Amino acid sequence: MKIGIIGAGAWGATLAQVLVDNNHQVVVYDNNKQNIEKINMQQHPFFDCKISSEIKTVNTIKEITDQADYVLLAVPTKAIRTILEEINKNLNRKTVFICVSKGIEPKTGLRISEIVKEIVKEEYYGGYVVLTGPSHAEEVILRKLTLLTVASEDEKLAKKLQKVFSNENYLRVYTTTDVIGAEVGGATKNGIAIVSGIITGLDLGENARAALITRGILEIARVVEFYGGTKDTAFGLTGVGDLIVTASSEHSRNFRAGKKIGLGKTIEEIYAEEPQTIEGVRVIEALHDISVKNNIYLPIINAAYEVIFEKVPIKEAIAKILSAKLKEEKIE
Repeated sequence: MKIGIIGAGAWGATLAQVLVDNNHQVVVYDNNKQNIEKINMQQHPFFDCKISSEIKTVNTIKEITDQADYVLLAVPTKAIRTILEEINKNLNRKTVFICVSKGIEPKTGLRISEIVKEIVKEEYYGGYVVLTGPSHAEEVILRKLTLLTVASEDEKLAKKLQKVFSNENYLRVYTTTDVIGAEVGGATKNGIAIVSGIITGLDLGENARAALITRGILEIARVVEFYGGTKDTAFGLTGVGDLIVTASSEHSRNFRAGKKIGLGKTIEEIYAEEPQTIEGVRVIEALHDISVKNNIYLPIINAAYEVIFEKVPIKEAIAKILSAKLKEEKIE
């Protein structure tokens, strides 16, 4: 199978190596020439390790669409529309889209699968798959044990891609038809991970982080349910699993960004320091808007919005949550 990857960042380049390990042909495009140069020198663009010479690079998106029936999107969600519009102009056959980006579009509240269907011509749309779950690229590139989930409304397609990405030595992939749950879980946990980082920056302790993760899972479930996904999906790899790994590790950009906020930095200062997109900030913006418009109870997400966008002091935002009416704990 020949797969085209758009985005040679930490995850895109890592998945290129996974696919080569699984004996698939891979071509990669990125508008960052330094990333492409490193791949051509058999160097991972972000990590200090070698990658296979079998990973081929191209100079244009047209070369991707001309060569591959499967296109893997590994770009920041803020670039998704622009990339899809360019892809759409160059499509000449049915193409399956595999997305590994995790986000929700601010203002519209759209999931990536919805944006794909909105932009890609119907005659060239061959299906959509999301590959997601608890996975730091830093560990996958070292072939450390990882479990992921492939989600597609087309169960046959999900099972096909399950075999494409699974590797008996280090990567096990499960399937689900709940694309909504998989997408929303992966996106929402980025916002919760920022709050986990804030807690760490404030040195509030492990008790606070455990509480944050637990209550955060409930907020993920509420968002999944609002979008029409299966609530149970939030308690699997794409929800609980992804949240645990992202909300407790320095490998996570979202966690690191939150930690800096807890230490007193503004989001503008953090953006100036961080070369990669912090998806959780965009998710917090999108979900706050959805929460307000649809009366969805998301106290953690909304507190994060107030701190990041309205510059409410962190202690004041925490006090607001702690002073809310006392109630029974329920999984709802």
